[in-house]
Amino acid sequence: MRDQVFSKPQANIVDFAFNEEVVNVFPDMIRRSVPGYELVIPMGGLIAARHMGSDGVAYDLGCSLGASSLALLTYCPSPDIGIVAVDNSQAMIDEAQKHIKDPRIKFRLDDLLATDVTGAKVVMLNFVLQFLDPQHRGELLRRIAKSMDPTGLLILSEKVQDHDPDTQAFFDGTHLAWKQANGYSQLEVSQKRQALENVMQVETPQAHHERLKQCGFNDIIQWFHCMNWVSFAASPTRVLATHE
Repeated sequence: MRDQVFSKPQANIVDFAFNEEVVNVFPDMIRRSVPGYELVIPMGGLIAARHMGSDGVAYDLGCSLGASSLALLTYCPSPDIGIVAVDNSQAMIDEAQKHIKDPRIKFRLDDLLATDVTGAKVVMLNFVLQFLDPQHRGELLRRIAKSMDPTGLLILSEKVQDHDPDTQAFFDGTHLAWKQANGYSQLEVSQKRQALENVMQVETPQAHHERLKQCGFNDIIQWFHCMNWVSFAASPTRVLATHE
């Protein structure tokens, strides 16, 4: 379905939530709103699949409709791997389970901050930290680094901001033009921005890199950057450059 959530004037803009209305249009919303999304998800799945090998367990935290999980499975046909796809939105989980029947994926309604990822070979965390309270972001990453397989891989994708105001202004202006080229009106862009104002807090790529280091990830590669979006591959041990 086409995203028209913010197409009509709203007297009171409430905080953005992943409710049933958003879930119904989510694939269209994210593809028309996030530059590079259609590269980040399949490429992230490829990177994750190479690291998984032929067995083990991956976690897709903040899985939404399971796109990252499906991308991993596309490049990892082994029947001996498993994915635990976790989200705290019942609407997201319900919709994902309607369309994804692969027995290797188990969907779970849970709080990401309480999800046990012990022994995970891969953890995917795509466009999730930006919706968490900043004081909980380090807590989550420290627990992942400590609990996952020491040679495990984290895929972390986020919206970011640049430390230079002029560069950020260029990114913001280009992003606005891109969304309008994708059919969003000025009203839709403005109302969605207001809805996200209190629930999405973005940081610089440097802040994410430094937090990953502080939380126990010693091998970090920023493999993607397009406008206000980045993606990292990170591991507690130095395995990324030597991975075959």
